[in-house]
Amino acid sequence: MEVAANILGNTGVVCFLVAYYLLQKEQMVHSSLCYLGLNLAGSVLLMLSLLIDWNLSAFMLEAAWALISIAGIYKYFKRK
Repeated sequence: MEVAANILGNTGVVCFLVAYYLLQKEQMVHSSLCYLGLNLAGSVLLMLSLLIDWNLSAFMLEAAWALISIAGIYKYFKRK
């Protein structure tokens, strides 16, 4: 199970890093569905990994990140 947790967690980290890299390269905007989706995917994947290898503080951070991303996605679709 530890291997699965590492794969999920590392995939989540890649999602976060790709989103942030593209944002810094100005190839994506912070309000785009792609950016919000990558952030949500990253946080969900990390939360799944944390369910296997528990860390309350990290889980709370990722849950907050997911909720913020969901709010941004809601706002995105509300505008459309």
